[in-house]
Parts: sequence; structure tokens; C-alpha cells
Amino acid sequence: MAVKIGDVFPDAVLTYIPYDAHNPEACGLPQRLATHEAFRGKKVVLFAVPGAFTPTCSEEHMPGYVEHVGELKSRGVDIVACVGPNDQFVMHAWGRSYKVKDDILMLSDANGDLGRALGVASDGTAQRMGPVRLTRFAVVIDDLRVVYVGVEPVRGVSVSGADAVLAKL
Repeated sequence: MAVKIGDVFPDAVLTYIPYDAHNPEACGLPQRLATHEAFRGKKVVLFAVPGAFTPTCSEEHMPGYVEHVGELKSRGVDIVACVGPNDQFVMHAWGRSYKVKDDILMLSDANGDLGRALGVASDGTAQRMGPVRLTRFAVVIDDLRVVYVGVEPVRGVSVSGADAVLAKL
């Protein structure tokens, strides 16, 4: 990962579909999110997955954050966000399948802008998964400064999981 502890988190534009409490089954219109604008002055836990609905992401990574989102927020985290290479509609549907509502912001980096800026974009073409994938990681950002970086060295969830992030807060 190109970003290290103490660095300013890159400014990238991601997309998402806001949760609608009045119509939770609705799939609204995509919105743009500029990381500097959204994360300035806030403590953010951002975890990345190689793909929504994939086995390790669905069985190991996301469930830990769903389980511990309240504890993360009780420790001063303003935003818990999941970013994946899938489009915003898939990320929204994946979040709905976990009933994350607006507890976890489901972000799309389908063009790989953030992944490239962080140095964690990879090409999944050989695995028939498309040209843009993300390496599994988690970062803690405090007023745009990176205070924790956990990039998975191998398949599985350890340093990017909710337990590892909680231990660093």
C-alpha cells in the first residue's frame, strides 16, 4: 500500500446509494462521495473487499464489521465504510443483505480510482473477475490523516478485520 501511517488519505471520488429509512427496500439514485469532503474532521474506519458477495468477503470480513459497528462508533468512529470494486448498485444490495442500513456506508470504487491512489488496485482478469479489484485492507483515518493501515498479506481476514481495527482504536 502506498499510503502509510501519518499520510493524508487520498482524495478520490467514490459512489454510493444512500439508505432510505422511509423505504428501506428502495434502490435510490447513485450519489458521489469525495473522500476529503466526507472524511474531513471525522474519524473513519474504511475496509476494502476484493468483491461483494464473494466467499471470504461475505463469510469472514463483512460479518465482523456488522457485529462490531456499534462498538466502533462507541470508540469515537464517525463513519464505518466498506469499499469494493463493484458498482454502487451491487454494493448497495450487498449492504441490504446484511441489513447495515446507514450504519456502514457501502462505497463503490468501480473505476479503481481509490485503489490506484492507495496502491491496492489489482487486475482480476486472469481469475475472470474483471480488470479492477482491490486488495483486502482496512485503514483508520482521523481528520484525513491515516492512523492505522492493515493490508492482508494472504487470503483471509486478519489485520483488516474489525477485531484488529478495534485493537488499534
